[in-house]
Amino acid sequence: MRTRTERPSAPTATPERSPVEPTGPGRSLRWVVLTLAFACGASVANLYYAQPLLGLLGRSFGVGQGTATIVVTATQIGYALGLALLLPLGDLLENRRLASRTLLLTAAALAVAAFAPDFWVFLAVSALIGVTSVVAQILIPLAAHLAPEESRGRLVGQVMSGLLLGIMLARSVASFAAAAWGWRSIYVISAVVMLLTSIALTKVLPVRRPAHTARYGSLLASVGRLARTEPVLIRRALTQAGMFGAFTAYWTAVSYELVDRHHLSQGGVAVFALVGAAGAASAPVAGRLGDAGHGVAGRATAILLGLVAMLIAGLGVSHLVLLALGGILLDFAVQSHQVLGQRDIYALRPDARARINSVYMTSIFLGGAASSAVTGPVYETWGWSGVTIMAAALMAGGLTIWAAEHLPRRRPAAAPVRPRP
Repeated sequence: MRTRTERPSAPTATPERSPVEPTGPGRSLRWVVLTLAFACGASVANLYYAQPLLGLLGRSFGVGQGTATIVVTATQIGYALGLALLLPLGDLLENRRLASRTLLLTAAALAVAAFAPDFWVFLAVSALIGVTSVVAQILIPLAAHLAPEESRGRLVGQVMSGLLLGIMLARSVASFAAAAWGWRSIYVISAVVMLLTSIALTKVLPVRRPAHTARYGSLLASVGRLARTEPVLIRRALTQAGMFGAFTAYWTAVSYELVDRHHLSQGGVAVFALVGAAGAASAPVAGRLGDAGHGVAGRATAILLGLVAMLIAGLGVSHLVLLALGGILLDFAVQSHQVLGQRDIYALRPDARARINSVYMTSIFLGGAASSAVTGPVYETWGWSGVTIMAAALMAGGLTIWAAEHLPRRRPAAAPVRPRP
């Protein structure tokens, strides 16, 4: 409900959205979007800090490469649990309060990780970091609620750019921090950032009170019903799960390849990881393509680009430039497809965007967790070639799903009509 003191420039609700109340002085949609983008990037970065540090973690805790890789799996499994159990609350609880309080839990978990005395404590708290880092996926549906229909893809793409920069820069930031102050420093830094981000969300974001009033149990049950009754949601989720699995395999194994084959230092790994930041530029472009009605062709192009990326990375492993080019193209492919997929699913049920996003993102990170769990053994047995072949196979699965949905099916020929005698 609007009052006389509300500013006209603040975001307001439309009939298809849950109520969004503009509170706080001088708030504009631009600053809200910037805050959402930063919060998404800062929170999701927690999932990726460990990837370039696996060698350091293994030496610090006295475990092997295969065991150290479990940290990535545990974090992603935790994230998937958070997506399944916490994210649906975005359709039940006031969004700003839910996001800011969850970030406080993330800050506490990061502080424990920074001072973990052994590997198993670190592993357990890594899973907790994953659970509480779902804030990004609580905030992205909020961006969709704030956006008018004709520019929803563009606005969500802008928020996704922040998230993707967080993903891409996380490895570089973690590597630089480890080179300067040791691997534990990044967890201290991130804990402080999470605390400050929680305060910023409270000050800047508008209040959004969802219209859904059911109990938590029935809310979770409705998530299952959405998964059963929305085939477009399942197709987009399965395709993106395969693509994210390929993405996870590449970035989990490439740090070993950079150190063992190319003899890069931790600082060199950090510089290499910067190439992934270029993928963030694909999000707004993909959003505009979706708004212009080119989503079907855009998704096919993204999947094919991912296949090309794995071919380049696999064949060009001895050449650092080709290895980096493969990473850039892979990031463009995965992030473009994710934005286009989210635009499609958010249009399915505007009243249930958090729950729809829960199905979508849970599927994606389960795919990533499964991929990271397999990547360690695959790399130890078949090396980099085995990893890139596995990643290409995951991309090919997504292309098969796209083809089954969009390519015309050949109908059986009609039986010839026999003339009557």
